[in-house]
Formats: sequence, C-alpha cells, structure tokens
Amino acid sequence: MRVLLTGIAGFAGSHLAEYLLREPQATADVLPPGEALEIHGVIHRHDRRIQHLRSALHLHRGDLRNALWVSELIQQVQPDRILHLAAWSDVGGSWAQPWTTYELNIHCQLNLLEAVRRWAPDCRTLIVTSNEVYGLVQPEDLPIDEETPFRPNSPYGVSKVAQDMMGLQYWNSHRIPTIRARSFNHIGPGQSDDFVASAFARQIAEIEAGLREPVVAVGNLEAQRDFTDVRDVVRAYWLVINRGEPGQVYNIGRGEARPVRWLLDTLLQLTPAQVSVTQDPTRLRPSDVPISVCDNRRLVAATGWQPRVTLQDSLRDLLDSWREQLRRDPTGGPAGRPTSISARDFEE
Repeated sequence: MRVLLTGIAGFAGSHLAEYLLREPQATADVLPPGEALEIHGVIHRHDRRIQHLRSALHLHRGDLRNALWVSELIQQVQPDRILHLAAWSDVGGSWAQPWTTYELNIHCQLNLLEAVRRWAPDCRTLIVTSNEVYGLVQPEDLPIDEETPFRPNSPYGVSKVAQDMMGLQYWNSHRIPTIRARSFNHIGPGQSDDFVASAFARQIAEIEAGLREPVVAVGNLEAQRDFTDVRDVVRAYWLVINRGEPGQVYNIGRGEARPVRWLLDTLLQLTPAQVSVTQDPTRLRPSDVPISVCDNRRLVAATGWQPRVTLQDSLRDLLDSWREQLRRDPTGGPAGRPTSISARDFEE
C-alpha cells in the first residue's frame, strides 16, 4: 500500500510518519500479513523533524502550489492513501497574512484533489481541517458536534471552511473518496512556539538555561480548549482514513475542555525555576472564543479511538523537547518563532 503524506516534515506529519513506521498496530488492521506500507512524503523546505526516518521514506521535494508538479507526483506515486497535512496552521498569524493563509490552504489542496481526480480517483484522501471552522460557538452548541454551524472568526477559520467544503464537493461531484477530519487543539513534542503550550514551554526552557529573564509572557489564560496529544491525533487520522466513511466528517479531540491557565500551571510545576507571569497584549487575538470542546462520538463509533497520552505527559515531553533544542542551539534554532513569511514553514 502506498501512502502519501503531505507536510511530512511538519509537526503532525512527522509524528504520523513515526507512528506508521514504528507502531506495528498501525498496519495490522489494513494490510495482509507480510505486506508493508510504502510511505511517500512531500517536503517543501526542510526535513529536520524526519532526519532520523529518511532511510525508510520516499521523499519528494516540491511546492504544492505548482499544479504541474503535483499532477506529476500523483501520476508517479499512484497512492492508495493520501493524508493531506500541509497547511498554514498559525491561527493568530493568519490575521497579519490572510491572503497567504488562503493561498497555502486552499490553492494547495485544489491542486492535490485535481491531480487525484485525474490520476488516482480511487485513492482514499484525508482532508485535515480544524475546529476553527466552528468559530464563534454558542453555549447551546457545546459540546461541538459535526452538525454545529460554521461561524469562522479568523482568516485561518475561513480557509479551513473552504478546505472542508472542497473535500465534500469532490466526493459529491467526482466520487473521490475524501474523508474530512476536524481536529481540535493538539500539543506535544516538536511543536512550533506559534502555539500556546509550546510558547509557554519554550519560555520556561529559556529561563532554565539563563537565556531569558524569569518572566513568562502570556495572552488570554481564561480561554478553554480541548487539548489532545499530537500522537493520539495522528493515530486518529490513520484510523479515520481506513475505517471512516467517504464523504463523512469526523471531529478529533479528547472531549474535555481545560483553561489555557491549566497548561501554564502544569508546565510551571515541571520546572525548578522561580517564574513570574505577565500579560503581553501582542499575544491577544482580535476575536477569541471563551470555550471550545469536542463531541467525538462519531469518531469513537467509527474507529474505537480513545486518547492514550495524558496531557501531563504531553506537556512534560513538550518541555523536554525545548530543553533539548536549546542545548543543541541556544537561539532556539529554526523551530523558533519566524520573523517573516520567507522563514515560515507552512508544513506545520
């Protein structure tokens, strides 16, 4: 079975590649005995997160915005499964660069689905969108199921609505077996500090290393979100693409909300450093939803998925990954916060 992962060098993509290569159970349910997965991956700029996996992967360097290159890729690989993870994933950053967000999330997927329609029309294709499609949820909407109305309140959310509906349209119009996954917030080792838990963890690791004053800058600590470890999320992706129903959509999340303040408090319990906290107005979003929590019953019914990694372990692994990163490179290296779009790794 040939599997193609776009964004394989990104946060979720690298964990998914690791899961497919290292976890025997990943293939046990989908392959006959003795057969193996042939894993292909699209990389755009770097492959830092998957260096240790390179020998087991078939990597293709290119730009998903190039329709001709994408068409040639699908014709060459002839995938049986595609998990489309390449995307602009920074919700807050989408306010500053809305057009770039739309281009990367919509244009790239359009090129991919057109190539699948032409060269691999039977390929099961997972479209990864986001709980941000639901946007301004109302109290009566909680917990959020797949029938909750779209009320996107960021450019990123709008781009994900377009991806979601495009996936449905290619099933309705062309019978391309697309399946959509609306992921809620995920965290874990290797995450960019564009995201709240990783931003906290990086600052704490820098304080421990003497690279920063003992003050953690924060945004809105009262927002409540449904956090899941990335390793549980990618396992859900693999279950959904193999057991899910084409044309259907599945929420992916733990099913419980925790305040952002809980993430910070838990991380502070993991450090011996004495740290104070200050609010940074630049970390506040123009529009923020007070609470978001996932109704994952459709996912569980279709796949039997349950989270395995505790959030405490997820945060410990995240902090340890920043400690190790700073030991290797005290500047934080290229995984740190980008300063411009030219530095942006849109495979996150």
